[in-house]
Amino acid sequence: VMAATKAVDGKTVSELLSMPFMHGVSIREIKRQQSINVPVRENTVIDGGDMITLVGLPYDVETAVRSIGRPVKQTTATDIIYVALGILVGGIIGVLAFNVGSVPVSLTTSGGALIMGLIFGWWHSKRPNYGQVPAAATWIFRDLGLNMFIACVGLECGPHFVQGFQQVGWMLFVWGAIATTVPLIIGILMARYLFKFRPGTALGCVAGARTTTAALGAVEESLHSNVPAMGYAVTYAVGNTLLILFGVVMVILFA
Repeated sequence: VMAATKAVDGKTVSELLSMPFMHGVSIREIKRQQSINVPVRENTVIDGGDMITLVGLPYDVETAVRSIGRPVKQTTATDIIYVALGILVGGIIGVLAFNVGSVPVSLTTSGGALIMGLIFGWWHSKRPNYGQVPAAATWIFRDLGLNMFIACVGLECGPHFVQGFQQVGWMLFVWGAIATTVPLIIGILMARYLFKFRPGTALGCVAGARTTTAALGAVEESLHSNVPAMGYAVTYAVGNTLLILFGVVMVILFA
């Protein structure tokens, strides 16, 4: 069931279990943002949109569901129409271009798909019975797609890296390492000590700001947790947009 009523929003697990409609019902699992497992503890706070798995007799569970929010159907089928529509609309948005001076600018297909992914993901969080994708299918898309992406980047960049290294020498590697690591260190320190994010969320924010999907996968695998994804989505969208805009600015300034 998805928590969607004021009666449970902001309540702790212990407060929820003490409510009359929870008689004979226990909480097995809480998921936030569809995929992040939240520990089921007495002081855990329930947020609107959390997916709560209830255990109990059918009548008791149905009574609790009516008071907590919307029931969510369990399925092993992927909503292909929903996914395909998001990809189609995102691709159309991505190919649209406009000129800044004499420079054509577009979001690219990946940027368009990202925007529609955010919109469709938000809608799915409000209406979880629409656009369902089983965890196994999500895992295949994420892990297989990520590994293929890394392989393609290596194949594409390898010849240029060797050529550049031969022409410039070790300084190319040194300046590349500095340009990569310094913003990461500053971002992690700001996220941790200025904005008071937890370490997992801070790492996700930095991975998103660098628009590095591979880094998010590595962090999640190392932590055995999906928590970094909480900080990744927004910073990835902002970082990808700024990357496009400032790329155009650099071309205009130095062309």
